[in-house]
Amino acid sequence: MSWEAIAVVSTNGKQRVEQVRRTSADHGAGSGGGPNAQAGTPLYQLKAEFFKTLGHPARIRVLELLSVREHAVAEMLPEVGLEPAALSQQLAVLRKANLVLTRREGSNVFYRLAAPELAELLRVARSILSGVLQGQAELLADLRAATP
Repeated sequence: MSWEAIAVVSTNGKQRVEQVRRTSADHGAGSGGGPNAQAGTPLYQLKAEFFKTLGHPARIRVLELLSVREHAVAEMLPEVGLEPAALSQQLAVLRKANLVLTRREGSNVFYRLAAPELAELLRVARSILSGVLQGQAELLADLRAATP
């Protein structure tokens, strides 16, 4: 077995692209790791982990806010609708996955997207969902029109 994958690795706010090659001798390497276990992990598995990280409404809302501009934690609280501890937990997940970066200014912690492509991904997801919902609305209208 042999394959190649490309992974984006973020370290200390700097991103680099790594090319990963796995052969049958490497079988089992990189298994069981989280979003930071790149070496030896197939690209489709890394993508699945990435989308799992996005799989929480609060994390999506945080990323939407950060798509507009950098935010302090206190600014996000009313927008996300979580208690401070819960928001902190969701931000920790995003930090661990290298999707957001932080900076401290006095007692305030500010968050920003680690990659501008995340904002584009959210825009594409919105476009896809709009199309799906439009199709469902048309189907519903057809069903209502066919009802005696």
